[in-house]
Amino acid sequence: MNAAYEKALGRNIRKLRMERKLSQEQLSAQLQVNGCDITRSALAKIEAGQRHIYPDELKCLQEIFAVSYDQLFV
Repeated sequence: MNAAYEKALGRNIRKLRMERKLSQEQLSAQLQVNGCDITRSALAKIEAGQRHIYPDELKCLQEIFAVSYDQLFV
């Protein structure tokens, strides 16, 4: 994936998380409950555009945030 695109996606995930007043720790716990084994550290790297995001993680984020996939990528 393009590095600039990963950074933009990470910024948007962070924005959605902040709008819901969730810490990285809280969001990673919700992801784990929904079957995505992701640590707070990995989530921080995704938000910074330093780690690839996998399709199952995108699906979990879409469900937790209750947004369309388009909203994740805006």
